[in-house]
Amino acid sequence: MPRLLVAGLSGGSGKTIVTLGLLLLLRRAGLDVRAFKKGPDYIDPAWLAWASAHPARNLDAFLMGAEAVRASFVRNGIPDGINVIEGNRGLFDGLDAEGTYSSVNLAEILAAPIVLVLDATKMTRTAAALVLGCQKLAPRASIRGIVLNQVNGQRHEHILREAIESICSIPVIGALPRLQENPLPERHLGLVPPAEHRTMGSVERNLVEWLKNRVDLDTLQTIARSAPSLAALADERTSLPDARGLRIGYLRDSAFTFYYPENLEELERAGAELVPISALDATALPSGLRALYIGGGFPESHAHALSANTSFLESLRHACASGLPVYAECGGLMLLASSLTWRGVRHPMANMFPIDVEAFVTPQGHGYSELRVDAPNPFFPNGVVLRGHEFHYSRIVNGSGAVTSACAVLRGTGCFAGRDGLVTQNVFAAYTHLHAAATPQWAAGILAAARDFALHGKSPDVLQPIYS
Repeated sequence: MPRLLVAGLSGGSGKTIVTLGLLLLLRRAGLDVRAFKKGPDYIDPAWLAWASAHPARNLDAFLMGAEAVRASFVRNGIPDGINVIEGNRGLFDGLDAEGTYSSVNLAEILAAPIVLVLDATKMTRTAAALVLGCQKLAPRASIRGIVLNQVNGQRHEHILREAIESICSIPVIGALPRLQENPLPERHLGLVPPAEHRTMGSVERNLVEWLKNRVDLDTLQTIARSAPSLAALADERTSLPDARGLRIGYLRDSAFTFYYPENLEELERAGAELVPISALDATALPSGLRALYIGGGFPESHAHALSANTSFLESLRHACASGLPVYAECGGLMLLASSLTWRGVRHPMANMFPIDVEAFVTPQGHGYSELRVDAPNPFFPNGVVLRGHEFHYSRIVNGSGAVTSACAVLRGTGCFAGRDGLVTQNVFAAYTHLHAAATPQWAAGILAAARDFALHGKSPDVLQPIYS
C-alpha cells in the first residue's frame, strides 16, 4: 500500500492545493491514485475525489478509532499505485495540548511517511528550525520530504534548500513560487465545492502548471513506496437489516452535497435502492420512498431557489406528515425549518419544525461533537452515545421552545441549550454530522425505520416522480 501523508505547519499552509496538484501530476504520469482526508470534512474530500478520479475517504481516529481507520484505509486504498492522505490543520494539532488525534497521530497509525508543506513566506534559515522542531517533537514520525510553498525566486529557494537539507537531513522535493491568487474558489464555509465550479478545466491547468517541473515525482514515489506493509484486516463491519426492495431517497444537488461515501454505501450494502433527488429541480418527491436522507451543504446560498420551489416543499412537508422516516443533518435541518434568513432576506422553507434559522458569515458551531440519546426518536435507541462533528454557520434564532429534541449535547454546540436532534413525526434533524463507519447505529436505524414504514406505514399516493 504505497502511501504518504501531506501535512502542513498550520491551516492555510497550502497543503490542499499541493495535494490536489500532486494527485493530478501522478495521474498524468500514468499512476493510479487514491485520496484520503484526515478528519471530518466534506469540501476538501470533494476536491480530492475530483483530482484522483475516485471517491475520497475520511480517516478520523476520534470518530472511528485506530483499528477502524486502518481497516478503512486498507479496504479503500490500492496496493499498486499511490495513496495520498491530506492532513488537516498543523501536523501536531489535535484535540488537546498533547495533540491527540492529530495528523501525526494518523501517520503513526498508518505507518505513513510524511511530506511536509512549508509556507516559506519571509523566512530562510528559520524554515530549517521549524522542520527540526517537528523532527524533535515526534521522533517516531517519518518526515521524509519537504515541499516549499510561496518561494520568492531562485535565491530564496537555494538558501531554504541548503539550510533544511544540511541541518535536518531531509530532502526538499519541491519548491513552488508565490501564487498571486488562490486557484480554488472560496466562500464563507471555505472552498466552493467542485460541483458548483463551472471552470474545472482552468483549475486543473493552473494547478498542473504551478507544480509541473517543480516537484520531484520520482522521489515522491520512492517515499510512498518506502512505507512498510500493512496487514490485511478482517472485514468487521456490522451486519445490517435486510433492505432489499426498499427505496431510500437522498437530496443531491448543488445545495446538498455533504455526504460521506460510506454513509451511502452502507445503505446500499444492505440492499437498499438509493434514489438521488434534486430539491432545486424536482417538483415532488418520487413515489414509493421508504425513507429520506437530507445531508448538509449550502442551502443558504440557494435559499431563494429552494424557497421558490413551493411544490417540492409541499411534497416534502406532506411526506413527513404522513410518517415517512426522514433523517436530516445541518443543511437538512435548515430546509425543514419554517424559514431560513440569509443576508437579511427571509426565505420560507418546508415548515416541518416551527423554528426560524438564520445563516451568518461566521461559524456558530465548529468541531467534534458528542451526543447522548435520551428521548424517543425514529432512529437511535436511548442511551447510545453518538460521536460526530459540526460545522455550521447557521443557528436557530426563534422557536426553540416549541420543538422536541432527542439528544443531550456532551460536547459541541448542537441546536440550542445543550440539545440536538429535533424530532417530529418520523423526522430527526440535527446539526451534528455522523459518519457511518464511526456510528454503525446510523445505517441500522435508517434501514429499520424504512422497513417498518414499508410494512406498517402508508406511502402517500400523491407523490409522483415529476421533474422540471
